[in-house]
Amino acid sequence: MRKLVIIPAYNESGSIQKTIKDIRENAPDFDYIVINDCSTDGMKQLLEENGEPFLDLAVNLGIGGAVQTGYLYAAKHGYDAAVQFDGDGQHSAVYLEEMARIIGSGEADMVIGSRFIENEGFQSSGLRRIGIRYFTWLIRLLTGKTITDPTSGMRMINRSLMERFSDDYPKDYPEPESVVSILTEKYRVCEIPVKMNEREEGTSSISLWKSVYYMIKVSIAIWIARLGKKKRKTG
Repeated sequence: MRKLVIIPAYNESGSIQKTIKDIRENAPDFDYIVINDCSTDGMKQLLEENGEPFLDLAVNLGIGGAVQTGYLYAAKHGYDAAVQFDGDGQHSAVYLEEMARIIGSGEADMVIGSRFIENEGFQSSGLRRIGIRYFTWLIRLLTGKTITDPTSGMRMINRSLMERFSDDYPKDYPEPESVVSILTEKYRVCEIPVKMNEREEGTSSISLWKSVYYMIKVSIAIWIARLGKKKRKTG
């Protein structure tokens, strides 16, 4: 099974080398590619100097567009599984082989690394945990499926979903919305427990006001995705 790690990155020059080192040491069977989303901190030069594989976006697309670019690349180059893996050092590559085993066995179409199954490691801020619990509740309400970490940026998918997301993927804060979309289409989603690390370099792009915007926008998008699916079924 050919497996690709997609590393969406914006201004992560302080942590990108640590992230790549983790993948090389703990998931040596995986290829990887960095999606440089118009970074302004010299990350492109750093990647070039170290001979790292990367795609350099011409305009800033945000997390959704960067990840979708990775899925397009994976689908075009014949990969069987692709995993989103943030470039800020918060994820650990030790879990990738188990995620790939689940995908390869056909047990699930998407595997999410969840911080909240065993509640170990970095648990995010209190405000964000409230938002995460809210999205868990909303997803369960709309789909009947409990996803304990719906905003996790560590998600592996199979070839079928890779092609699906290459064609259609949410642009802003895509994780909860895309989960609802594929659950309503009867794709199988499961979670495994993971430990995440606290960000060591840089700052998160999500401020307090962006968090409020995030919750409102994603909630509306989730409802639209769910109602749209119902309409297509009845139509």
